[in-house]
Amino acid sequence: MKSIKTFVAIAALSVMSFGAFAQTISATASTLDGAEAQIAAQAKQAGAAYNITEAYVGNQVHMTANLSK
Repeated sequence: MKSIKTFVAIAALSVMSFGAFAQTISATASTLDGAEAQIAAQAKQAGAAYNITEAYVGNQVHMTANLSK
């Protein structure tokens, strides 16, 4: 299930136009390091830097970040 969510998130990001930048991305993982690694991978794919704006830890970690070029 986790890999399906990751695939959907990456697919959605690849379809989006990166012309207008000030994008928000998110990731879900079992650890903070795992969520940040997903955020970093998405930012690298977009050719952008990231700034983590939110992280919630419950049964899983949900992290949100802003991308900037």
